[in-house]
Amino acid sequence: MKNQNGTFKDWANANVSRRIEDTVLYGYYTLYSVILFCVFLWIPFVYFYYEEKDDDDTGKCTQIKTAFKYTFGFVVICALLLLVGAFVPLNLPDNKNSTEWEKVKFLFEELGSSHGLAALSFSISSLTLIGMLAAIIYTAYGMSALPLNLIKGTRSAAYERLENTEDIEEVEQHIQAIKSKSKDGRPLPARDKRALKQFEERLRTLRKRERHLEFIENSWWTKFCGALRPLKIIWGIFFILVALLFIISLFLSNLDKALHSAGIDSGFIIFGANLSNPLNMLLPVLQTVFPLDYVLITIIIMYFIFTSMAGIRNIGIWFFWIRLYKIRRGRTRPQALLFLCMILLLIVLHTSYMIYSLAPQYVMYGSQNYLIESNITYDAHKGNSTLSVPKRCGADAPEDQCTVTRTYLFLHKFWFFSAAYYFGNWAFLGVFVIGLIVSCCKGKKSVIEGVDEDDSDLSDEEPSVYSV
Repeated sequence: MKNQNGTFKDWANANVSRRIEDTVLYGYYTLYSVILFCVFLWIPFVYFYYEEKDDDDTGKCTQIKTAFKYTFGFVVICALLLLVGAFVPLNLPDNKNSTEWEKVKFLFEELGSSHGLAALSFSISSLTLIGMLAAIIYTAYGMSALPLNLIKGTRSAAYERLENTEDIEEVEQHIQAIKSKSKDGRPLPARDKRALKQFEERLRTLRKRERHLEFIENSWWTKFCGALRPLKIIWGIFFILVALLFIISLFLSNLDKALHSAGIDSGFIIFGANLSNPLNMLLPVLQTVFPLDYVLITIIIMYFIFTSMAGIRNIGIWFFWIRLYKIRRGRTRPQALLFLCMILLLIVLHTSYMIYSLAPQYVMYGSQNYLIESNITYDAHKGNSTLSVPKRCGADAPEDQCTVTRTYLFLHKFWFFSAAYYFGNWAFLGVFVIGLIVSCCKGKKSVIEGVDEDDSDLSDEEPSVYSV
């Protein structure tokens, strides 16, 4: 709506501006409502439907009824979040001697004037908080693990098969030695029986590995991946450079909040940037040339998705110390895929605040300028003149000259969420550094990583040819 010199365009009067702002706001209402529908209704229903489908004796009507019964609990949680967000008193009545009825009436008036913004913002912020935890666990680790895994590659299938053959021979010798103790008809001691059972289970696992290694060694996909090895190294170097760019920008932004914000009571919010970081400088410049800023934002989000998927694939899906599911290409259970979709949905939701942390100026005002009066002195004539010069929009800008983005209104409606995001960013930085150290110390991954005794999601069937 504004020119680069800080003036409004001819068509951008007050009514048009308000109409555009409302349209964008209602667009956010629609998209965020779709997210609430997916998280609290659709994904839980499909998950519980598949859980009931595992029971062979259950009919479809019973599956649907049971799924709706458990999904109703998620709907109640969503309703509670909306109610809490709607009636949290962000502003207090001016009259401190007002009655209880006047206070309740004030809350309803606030709800009506905000058009439900507070209710939806509280629900979305709650989900974003969960997404922040997922990003700290999966995305931060994936940002360090994915590039280093691409650079290091995997172990040779032929070498692993040779090692596995040696292990099979060793285990068979142990089994033969134990069985030889009972050749004369004497029963084996309990200790030898336990050892024999363990060795037999170990032998089954090794033979399963042997089948997988033989299949992968002879597959065309292994040969194709070997030919792409230089390209993987280049992508790995590119990803680690992008990760370092993000981490440096995030560190400078968080340091800026620590030094220049009003503290935890304000949610560590700052208006503008006192310490410049690369992304905060780059995005407003790109916004002047449509659609370069959208291209970069898309790249950032896709990078977060890829690194998050890498982190989930390496770590798996856990509930505290209990592993629920493993993510394996071509061999993942439907429930695990639903969990994966929900985790990625919450992580992408969190990227809204992450992008604000990386580029606060871009998220708040973009490339908007406004005009200020500047006095200029001419030495030749010893006179003064007033000149209007453009200045980048910031906290000191007049409200009628700079428009705050609708995204910012959603992100910072509640100060306690902003404070949690601030500390979450420090945790994100810490997990990235720890993940980088762990990934550097770990050796190359096995070409069949995950084929072990406790891999309950892995069948004895031949692996997918794309699992290398």
